[in-house]
Parts: sequence; C-alpha cells; structure tokens
Amino acid sequence: MPTKTPASKPAQNGKTAMVIGAGPAGLMAAERLAGDGYAVTIFEGMPSAGRKLLMAGKSGLNITHSEDLETFLTRYGTSRARLEPHLRKFGPNQIREWCEGLGVETFVGSSGRVFPTAMKASPLLRAWLRRLDGLGCTIHYRHYWTGWNDADQAVFRTPDGEVTATADITILALGGGSWKRLGSDGKWMEILTNAGIKCNPFKPANCGFEINWTDHLIDKCAGSPVKAVTLTCGDQTVRGEFVISKTGIEGSAVYAISATLRDQWLETGVGTLTLDLSPDRNLDDVTKRLSKPRGKNSMGNHLRKTLGLDATKTALIFEVTPRETLNDPTALATAIKNLTLHIKKPRPIDEAISTAGGVAWEELDDNFQLINRPGTYCLGEMVDWEAPTGGYLLSGCFLSGCL
Repeated sequence: MPTKTPASKPAQNGKTAMVIGAGPAGLMAAERLAGDGYAVTIFEGMPSAGRKLLMAGKSGLNITHSEDLETFLTRYGTSRARLEPHLRKFGPNQIREWCEGLGVETFVGSSGRVFPTAMKASPLLRAWLRRLDGLGCTIHYRHYWTGWNDADQAVFRTPDGEVTATADITILALGGGSWKRLGSDGKWMEILTNAGIKCNPFKPANCGFEINWTDHLIDKCAGSPVKAVTLTCGDQTVRGEFVISKTGIEGSAVYAISATLRDQWLETGVGTLTLDLSPDRNLDDVTKRLSKPRGKNSMGNHLRKTLGLDATKTALIFEVTPRETLNDPTALATAIKNLTLHIKKPRPIDEAISTAGGVAWEELDDNFQLINRPGTYCLGEMVDWEAPTGGYLLSGCFLSGCL
C-alpha cells in the first residue's frame, strides 16, 4: 500500500499547497503561496532542485532583458495576449527587484541582457532555497509524479516505494520536453491527456538546425562563429551571430529565428534561411568594392581586403555559391547580401534549449488554472508558449509562478 507523505509545517491560513517540480516556475509559486500563508510541500523527481536553471547558468545566467517593455512583450509571439497583462505586473524590473531581495545584485550586459553580478545560477538558487526554508516550505526530492489515483491523490514514485499526497491547491511545474537528463522528460503529457486535458505535441524551440555541409567545410569551420550577420526567414529578420557545427548551425541568432524556421519546415517540408554577410554595407557598395581589380589576390584575400570578410564567412560563400557567381562581381555581391541556406531539419527535441507545445491555452483560465480541474495549475514550460533566449523564457517561467 502506498504511504502518505508527511505534510509541511502548519499553514497560517489553514490551507495547503503542493508544488510538483522544483524549477523556476515551481519555486516561484511555492514562494508566493508560502508568503500568503499556505503550508507548502514541494515534490521534485530529481535529487536536487533547479537542475536546468543551473545548467543554463553555466555560461552566465541570463535572468531577463532590459529593453523597453513594449519591445519585450513582442518576444512572446502568439502567446503575447495571454501573458501581457501579467508581464506588465511582474516584468523585467520586478524580476531584478526580486533578485536584489535575495541579495543577488544584477547588471545589464552590452547586449541588454540582465545577469547576476556573479554570473552563475548557483548563488541565486542557494539564496532562494534558504528563503523557501525560512517560509516553512518542505522539499521532497526523488519524488517522481506518476499521476492521480482513484481517490484523486497525487502519486509519487520514490526510492522507498510509492507515496501519495493531497492538498487544497496543486501546482504542476514539470517543465517541457527537452534536456531529459535534467528532469524535463515530458512524460506528464500522457497523464494529462488521459485525464481529458488537451496537450499540443512538443516541438523544439531555441534549437539548432541540420544542414548537409561538405566534409571540407566541416573540417575547416566546425565550431567557428559567424559574426556580424543578419538572418532572415519569411518576414522575420534578426541580427547577431551563430556557430557552424558539424551537423549544421546553432547559436543565439539561430535560436532567435528558430520558431519561424521550424514552423516553415513543419508546414512545407523545406526550411530556407537567408544570410546577409555584410549587413553594414548596401548592395551598391558591396558591388563597387568587389568590382575592384583582384590582381594576383586569391578570391579569399579579395573578399577580406574589399569587404573585411573573415575566413569563416568566405568558406560559407564558397560552400553554397556556384563558381560562375564567384567570377561575377555583381552576382557575387547579391549572393553575399542574400546567401541562401537550406536546412534539412531541426536538431532533436532533447537537444533544444526549450520546447513549444504542452498544455493548450484553452484548457487554462487567466491564472493558469485548469478549467476542468479547479485547484490545479500548470506553469512554466508545461504550457504551450515559447520565447527566444535572451531572458524571455526565464521571465515567462517566473511570471507564471507569481500567479
């Protein structure tokens, strides 16, 4: 027979809450509920909290973004209407104030992204867990949620056997479908679907894409960044940099345009990306510079001297441009300003930074509560919304926990 997990400390308001999932959305919900007087118990399937947060912070934890709020709101695409009222109440400024309340100072980087001064996620997470402990929250690790039993109790698989729990409010914050080794395995989708809750299939978000590179390009450029470039897919254009990988392309500028490129590929079976390798020069200027006599210079040296293109950009041009184009300055200028890459497919979901898909918006009220299961809420990446890297994804997770 399953045992019942011990409750947390007594509630000040006489009510209990269980939070399933100890990532950013779940921990934020636990903090707010405990602050409102609930007795909060957190259940986490992994041996420790915030594993994906810690992994994301290895190269610097990008908490949010400092751009003006109106621009910030545009980053949430088709989910903006559902998120905007709440982002106006708990947006980038409030997130920075919350960090400061934990004793974690933040700063704005050159790109406008906001980071802790220590850069890493671990100091913030440690301070956060101390606050939750001070608020009376109890955390049970290695408690993997497997659904509800016939008595409508939450059931957890643990090293010591099956346990159950009940509460006045249940928060589901189980993550998306990527980075399974960190706990976000997406298996909860089958549980909710079987309970009659509509979930949209997972899709990779903030992901890389496969391209059939030649062995020559892989040997020469795999791991090399392509900087100062604009990428266009459909009606979306972004400026930044990306990296050539052995399998294709990845990096911040690719992630920023990945939703548009992925959806184009899903709808048509073809994904086309256009690069401008010289975004600070117009076509006439590029053409004029390329029309200068080459003399004894190789084409690579000619491109470097006339346009300042480095070896990686030059290798990309040689990879996808016909030889006859290379010998025609006008055609070459057009190719440099509109270099077309054809993607094979997105990289696998488990490699993606995040996922689209999840609990359908129509299943939730304005506060992320399941309409057909009052008292149960779905937060964070479980819900079918997505945002690019740059602090937007994490901001959305913090926000949903605040509700």
